[in-house]
Amino acid sequence: MMAKEIGAKEFKELVLNADKPVIVDFFATWCGPCRMLAPVLDDLAKDANGNFEVYKVDIDKDRALAMEYGVMSIPTIIAFNGGKQINKHIGYATKDQLKKMVQ
Repeated sequence: MMAKEIGAKEFKELVLNADKPVIVDFFATWCGPCRMLAPVLDDLAKDANGNFEVYKVDIDKDRALAMEYGVMSIPTIIAFNGGKQINKHIGYATKDQLKKMVQ
């Protein structure tokens, strides 16, 4: 399982209406730290075991969504639970740091 890229159309259903915690990585393909984080997110998605979901949003494709969540630097990782933002981290993060965002 890998972190799935989603867009604004799926965001409400998959993130805001999710019945479990969700981690969303706001990234860009040209961003070096974002590319470094990608395998960490994929690894995290494999370890989720259905306890939480991991998605990615390309800020170049979904600028309005990035603006709505105050994404000023990338990567920005936001954790959601019950449709609400519960945690936010800017920059590279380890798998353990990301797991703690949804615990």
